[in-house]
Amino acid sequence: MSAGEIIWIISLVIAIVVIFVVGFLLNLTDKTAKKINKIASKIWDEGKMTASNTVHIPLFLTTTNAVVKDILSTAVEIISGVEGIKHHTEGCPGCPNCILDHSK
Repeated sequence: MSAGEIIWIISLVIAIVVIFVVGFLLNLTDKTAKKINKIASKIWDEGKMTASNTVHIPLFLTTTNAVVKDILSTAVEIISGVEGIKHHTEGCPGCPNCILDHSK
């Protein structure tokens, strides 16, 4: 074998090794890219669901405000009734029996 043939065979072996290494690295890169894409897709889906949920918050707050307004007006009525009872009991010599008689 001549020196040129030996160099040519060594060059072919190196080329084959480089092709396999490049193929391995490309395959590894492809698998990693697919994992990244899968995780990014999950993040995207979760973000869309979060955005969808936050759209409904103003609707819930409107309903909550209406209920709180009703609770407040009822509380004001109760306080007014309690003040009336307190005012009555302070001036009535027959209380508490008086209130018990009126509740029948």
